[in-house]
Amino acid sequence: MNLMGLDIGTSGCKATIIDIEGNIKGQAYKEYSLFTPHPGWEEMDPNLVWNSVKEVIVKSLSKCKGERIKALSVSSFGEAAIPIDNKGNVLYNSIIYIDSRGQEEACYLKYRLGFEKILGITGASVHSMYTINKIMWLKQHMPEVYNNTWKFLLFADFILFKLGAKPYTDYSLAARTMTFDIINKRWSAEILECAGVEEDKFGEPVQSGTVVGQISKSIAEELGLPPNMLLVAGGHDQPCAALGAGVIKNGMAVDGLGTTECIAPAFNRPIISGIMARSSFACVPHVKKDIYVTYAFTFTSGSLLKWYRDNFGHVYWEEAAKSGINIYDLLIDKASKRPSEVFVLPHFAGAATPYMDTAAKGAIVGLNINTRAEDIIKAILEGITFEMMVNVEKLDDAGVEVKEIRAVGGLAKSEHFMQLKADMMGKKVSTLHISEAGTLGVAILAGTASGVYKSLEDAVDMLVKVKKEFYPDGRIHEIYKEKFETYKRIYPAIKNIF
Repeated sequence: MNLMGLDIGTSGCKATIIDIEGNIKGQAYKEYSLFTPHPGWEEMDPNLVWNSVKEVIVKSLSKCKGERIKALSVSSFGEAAIPIDNKGNVLYNSIIYIDSRGQEEACYLKYRLGFEKILGITGASVHSMYTINKIMWLKQHMPEVYNNTWKFLLFADFILFKLGAKPYTDYSLAARTMTFDIINKRWSAEILECAGVEEDKFGEPVQSGTVVGQISKSIAEELGLPPNMLLVAGGHDQPCAALGAGVIKNGMAVDGLGTTECIAPAFNRPIISGIMARSSFACVPHVKKDIYVTYAFTFTSGSLLKWYRDNFGHVYWEEAAKSGINIYDLLIDKASKRPSEVFVLPHFAGAATPYMDTAAKGAIVGLNINTRAEDIIKAILEGITFEMMVNVEKLDDAGVEVKEIRAVGGLAKSEHFMQLKADMMGKKVSTLHISEAGTLGVAILAGTASGVYKSLEDAVDMLVKVKKEFYPDGRIHEIYKEKFETYKRIYPAIKNIF
């Protein structure tokens, strides 16, 4: 008996099949592209995504033929909604969160309702990236799309709907619309009335892990799935990854280390405050009932190593090719073994939390005639970690404590980097045997909903296993505490230069 988890991202989708002990039985990934029909517009074709999802389902099934899939669940990125008519046809591409549309609409809602009221209801600071602003833009500028829309579904909801579910949305994804009352777990009539959007255009909110249907007969036959396979509400990708990393208790956080970086800590009560808002930390329902998460993130992490690799790392390319070593592992191994005298401000794609400054620029500070390539590589690793230390410090100020970090993603494979992260942050950092935390999280939701596991806690105890723990070296941590105070002065000093 197996379980399937799907993860829908902005650049590709993934299917993972696990057995009830958590062993990966089949896996597949498919890339797709965004569309930019006008400058500043960023869209995704939902039909392209749906066809890609079907492809990865079939490919992952081909690796474990004859083994029954009991249930399936889906995670996805947030904010972007798909307008469909009452026959399920897509009426327009999905406007994603980095699209420039919705700025006037966000200002309107802020003016009419006030920043504090919207924050108190939704747990989110007013921002044009959220779904409601894009829908308001569609209503104003493409009324034929809006008027013919039966439902606006977020991507995880849309994929479940195409598989045979009714139009539901889970609480964690609903919270990314800036329309959802995160305390009372319902759509906010006040925000919807102000926005001029009907409530019935959204899916019914449900707790993650709720059975929302059974696969349709035609789709089961087309894809080779069991005709009685259950469909289970998943969630926003970050809380699903938190579940897949075992982050279901106060004080724990998952740290997703990929192209970007996101720390998602769990806490046992809603925290909605001016301190949270000033750092752009949203309060979001976790996929586990009655606890919450927030997101502290950067726009650059592994992408900075890629930047260095592509522009200055040609000699390392050659060495990696000859030795058969992964280029990123080689770069990290080549980094200076001592703290660098150079500082890298990693705002190469703008600054995310706590600043949310899309105009921010990166910087390399402290160069001298003796600076070596190894020092700059080390400074890159330090810079992306310092940036997360700024976020963790702001989280602590807001009452969100981070005691233990569970690291997942590509960079979590480097033991050198994990030890550096522990030393710099002064916290225990753990890696996991299964690094695909996102699809594991939704597989856990599917397994618990279908009765394979008694509870999320039991599933986490069974499936989420720590691979290695890294503890901070107190002496090195003291050095980095001093350097951190210098690092925090760099962004304020240069932000008005460019």
